[in-house]
Amino acid sequence: MRPHITLVLAISADGKISHDSSAPARFASPADKIHLEQQIAQADGTLFGAATLRAYGTTLGVSHPELVRSRQKLGRSPQPVQIVCSQSGQINPQLRFFSQPLPRWLLTTAAGAENWGKPEFERIVVAKTNPSGIDWIDACQQLAQLGLQRLAVLGGGEVVASLLEIKAVDELFLTLCPLIIGGKTAPGLAGGKGFLIDLAPRLEILSVNTVEQEIFLHYRLRYPEALE
Repeated sequence: MRPHITLVLAISADGKISHDSSAPARFASPADKIHLEQQIAQADGTLFGAATLRAYGTTLGVSHPELVRSRQKLGRSPQPVQIVCSQSGQINPQLRFFSQPLPRWLLTTAAGAENWGKPEFERIVVAKTNPSGIDWIDACQQLAQLGLQRLAVLGGGEVVASLLEIKAVDELFLTLCPLIIGGKTAPGLAGGKGFLIDLAPRLEILSVNTVEQEIFLHYRLRYPEALE
């Protein structure tokens, strides 16, 4: 049992999400921000890594009144839960994120929960660990048990890679932006150790839309039998 998981990401034409892992990606257009908010509004919770939070300092909630009303009509809270993933629990409590009027959870390890020890998160979800860090199968099961049926994942690359590795990603909304970033160390969509070609997750395209110079792609994820 796990939530339905959707990745929502913007990349450059050469597949980069930023020029540096510690820097925010601010190359997407206002149209992409609207698109992102629409996807967030469909979710019970959004999930992102601590490095993504440190880069931006804030997160995106649901601000459009019609999207808020639509959530409330369905019996949902006005805002989805914002879930920060951090193995260490070492996050600066002075970030503006902590003053945003949003529900906040921390997904961490037992050690990370001890390191945090502050009241800014409404809930701390303590996942089991394995040699790679957080046990994402356990984490997803816990989030589902807490009532999160739909989860939007906003980054970063290590979180994305971990979820792909356990075959937990169902959909991908990808905005292709018209620039080339380059750089050997510039982060891409997924980090981790990667996949051999025969074992790589496959994408089935569901829709393609162009808005000015950006291409909005919607995919369904398929996993090779060898990963099953």
